[in-house]
Amino acid sequence: MLNSIVLTGGAHGNETSGIELIRQWQLSGMPARFNNLNVRCGLANPNAIDANVRFLEEDLNRQFTVERLASDNLAAEAVLAKQLNELYGPKGPDSATDFFIDVHNTTSEMGATLIILEHDAFNIALARFVKNAMPEANILIEDEKTFASHGYLCTLGKKGVMIEVGGQPQGVLREDVYLLTQKMAEAILDFCLAWNEKQDLSTLPPCEAFRLGREISFPLDDHGQRKAMIHHQLQDKDFIALEQGAPAFTGFDGTIYLWEEDTTYPHFINEAAYHKLDVAFATSQRITL
Repeated sequence: MLNSIVLTGGAHGNETSGIELIRQWQLSGMPARFNNLNVRCGLANPNAIDANVRFLEEDLNRQFTVERLASDNLAAEAVLAKQLNELYGPKGPDSATDFFIDVHNTTSEMGATLIILEHDAFNIALARFVKNAMPEANILIEDEKTFASHGYLCTLGKKGVMIEVGGQPQGVLREDVYLLTQKMAEAILDFCLAWNEKQDLSTLPPCEAFRLGREISFPLDDHGQRKAMIHHQLQDKDFIALEQGAPAFTGFDGTIYLWEEDTTYPHFINEAAYHKLDVAFATSQRITL
């Protein structure tokens, strides 16, 4: 049973769809069909929201490893993480939260993406349920490490997932992206109802998903300066096959950099939040859940 569910937005203060969805549900209430669920809605980083920035000092959504939660870091988000851990956790098997849903936006054209962190019966059933309710949804699985090893806010729950919807510019609200965010949040909560009611979910058909690979950096010169940008044929092609030999980058001198590896399914292409890290995109493998 999922006796306690947390739904948050605003872990990144300029990702507005989750922020506005939470605000509207706090103001007007959630759809009546969710009355039997114990859902706690919250805005994770109010100061960053007020400033309309991703974070004040450090990325809040990387603070929730056991090591960081135990550290003496006095950065604003590090202190806030400890407070959120007390409010919703503590992180681990004794958490007060059975299921944690954290809502994000990306500047990349990822559509409505459900990010799951475990390849287990619960998450597979959730992925199939959401994909069945939202055929346009993408399922991304980040199980390259254990659930507890992730530093994500959603790992304060015994189970946790993220909603990632784009493309949407930072600090801007788009109607289409907001509505996709709302649709995916409701689909996940519908799954929670079905799970608690012990509905037979075994008949849900297997679904396509993408398993995270690794981050790909922009080409850099000997001084660490970027010397190329995303090629226009790759831009906005999240979760679409990037074949070996296809253009990936265009150099400022006109050089075309071809993808030299096996076929991959890139995502977070040209994500603005990763600009300062020189991350161009992440790779993935297409699988079936």
